[in-house]
Amino acid sequence: MLNKLDTVDKQILQILQDNARMTNKEIGEKLHKSASAINDRIRRMQEQGIIKKYVAVLDNKKIDRGLIAFTHVQLRDHSKETLNYFENEIVKVPEVMECYHMSGQYDFILRVAVKDTDAYHQFLMNHLFETVPMGALQSTFVMREAKADMAYPITV
Repeated sequence: MLNKLDTVDKQILQILQDNARMTNKEIGEKLHKSASAINDRIRRMQEQGIIKKYVAVLDNKKIDRGLIAFTHVQLRDHSKETLNYFENEIVKVPEVMECYHMSGQYDFILRVAVKDTDAYHQFLMNHLFETVPMGALQSTFVMREAKADMAYPITV
């Protein structure tokens, strides 16, 4: 899909990844285009699903979600139904920030944001272990965040 984007589209995506609150006029001024031309391009990229949504990136420590865990989950049953059921259910849990179905030893990797270890224990007991039977589980906890970039690199 990226190959179908021209240089201006890619520049718009870079700008929006840095600051999605910029107006079409401000983006247009940076790129020497009209606000309406920028609006048309952004609307097209939204309709094509290139731009999925706009979000505010929060400081997890300042909103009482200071413990980040990466939870590696191996299910006991690897049937299509069980894998789909687990995925559909676990993504509904607010503490689960990301969920990836993986190849390798573990079936899923979850990024979980909670207040503290007690809250993580409650997450395990009330959500994860209640969903489907586990084969194995490994939790790793973030000690310090060195980099957390939400922007994808785009070559113009």
